[in-house]
This record gives sequence, C-alpha cells and structure tokens, in this order.
Amino acid sequence: MSDTMPMSKARRYQQLRGHLSYLKLNDAAEALPRVLDQARAERMTLTTASEELLEIEVEATEARKLSSRLRFACLPEPWMNDFDFAAQPGVDEKLIRDLATLRFLDNASNVLLVGPPGVGKTMLAVALARSAVDAGHRVYFTTAAELAAKCHKAALEGRWSSIMRFFAGPRLLVIDELGYLPLPGDGASALFQVINQRYLKSSTILTTNVGIADWAGAFGDATVAAAMLDRLLHRAAVVGIDGPSYRLRSHQSHSDNLRKGVTGRAGRTPGLPHLLDPVPGQPPGNPPHLLHPPLQSRSSQATTP
Repeated sequence: MSDTMPMSKARRYQQLRGHLSYLKLNDAAEALPRVLDQARAERMTLTTASEELLEIEVEATEARKLSSRLRFACLPEPWMNDFDFAAQPGVDEKLIRDLATLRFLDNASNVLLVGPPGVGKTMLAVALARSAVDAGHRVYFTTAAELAAKCHKAALEGRWSSIMRFFAGPRLLVIDELGYLPLPGDGASALFQVINQRYLKSSTILTTNVGIADWAGAFGDATVAAAMLDRLLHRAAVVGIDGPSYRLRSHQSHSDNLRKGVTGRAGRTPGLPHLLDPVPGQPPGNPPHLLHPPLQSRSSQATTP
C-alpha cells in the first residue's frame, strides 16, 4: 500500500499538469509545483491554492494582452505621464484630469489639443493613449502625414475599404501633428473620410498647431475643413495650450547647468596657478601662451640668423 500511494499522487500530479497544458494554461502548469509546495507548507485550503494558481495564469495573460496592445498602438517612446501643469499654467488641469478617467471614450467624444509646437500636446495625447491601452482598449497612434500616405497607397493598390476599416477599428485613434506638414491633394479628403467613419462610434484625439478658425486655409478646402470640424466638435473637448516650449525650456535649463558647472570649475583652486596668472619672466598684462610660444612675425623671422 505504501508503494501504491506515491505512484497515485504522482500520476494525479502529471494528469493535473497535462490538463492545464491542454487548456493552454501554460503559466499555471509551470507554477504548479511551487503552488503545491506553498499550499503544503502554509496548509492552504483547496480553494485558496486554486485561486493562487489561477491568479498566476490571469496575470500572465493580462501581461501578454497588454504587450500586444502596446505593439499595435505604436506609441512614440519615451512617453511621460507626469505633465508639468505648473510650467504650462494655461492648461486646464481639471479638464485634463477628467479626460484621464477615459470617460470620453464611453460616448465616443473627441479631444482636440491646439497650440504652438513644443507646448506638450503630443505628451498629453500619448499619456491619454497609454492610459487607454492600460485600461484594455485598442489604441492606434499616427501622424496626419502618415495617415494620408497610408490612405494614398491603399487607394493606388485597391485597398481603400480595407484601410478605412483599419482606421475605424481602434477604440481610440490619435492623429498627431495636423498642420505641421502640408497634406497632399487627396490627404485632406482621406482624413475627412477617416473622421467620418469614426463619427459617433469611436473617439479621436487630434493635436494641431493650427487654430480652429484657420483650418479652411490650412486644408485649402473650406468645405472639407468645415465638414471635418462639424464631426470632430459635435462631441469634443478642446484643450488650448499656449506657453513656453518644453524642449526650449529643457535646453535652457541644460545650458544654465553647463554654464554654472563651467563657472564653478573656473574658480581658483588653492595652491594651483590660475590660467590667467602671468607667466614668470613675461611682462604683466600679456595673456600666457598655454600650448605653444608666440609665433614670430615674418619680418622678425627673416632677420633672425
């Protein structure tokens, strides 16, 4: 009897692992020995041990799904989730934090981020997009120029319906840098059709440096611009950002730090000669020649024997 029991337990263990693998619960199957040892050591109930095992599988499945959503989303790197509202006091912080709850996705509302280059429009758009990805939503990021180019290529290859379905699919579509580059002749029309496909069905975040009143001139077609704005603004939050550029401010801060560092290092070190100290034997007031002696003039060279 003592020889039969261990074989029975071993057989049941192998069967359990086989069942988990057959159901494609591979992470649970891999963790089974550890969970069984933990259950034995901590005297877990069957329910607790089962919950521990399934939690491992659920967490691994969620991690794989998140990784897949991030690959599809094509979000630019690095992304930031700590927008400096103090540096951009013109931004409505309450509105941004409300958007961060992602409630605008529930009624297919849009978000327009309008402002000059460098003020943080893309940063906010990507932060909202990343929050949506983390919440389990399908997200896709593109620039306006890339969208127009893909639509143009699809039209030439006879895949227009396919590309329209692709851009209509994500729960959240982020279109960045509208107005930074001129769209080709059919670019504005393609963008309008994408917006029209998503109208009242899915949300779009759009960043632009062109004020809403100037869209007609930017697109070169007042009718298309008006139709696009009509659909975008029907349900939309418009966030105007006007302030100093993040990049220029970062560059200025870096330059200031370098200047301070150079100034600090240029200070006189006790016991060491300063660079501007006169060289012994040289008349005072003339700068020292650090790398080589002063060159003689051609006339003096000619008269030197």
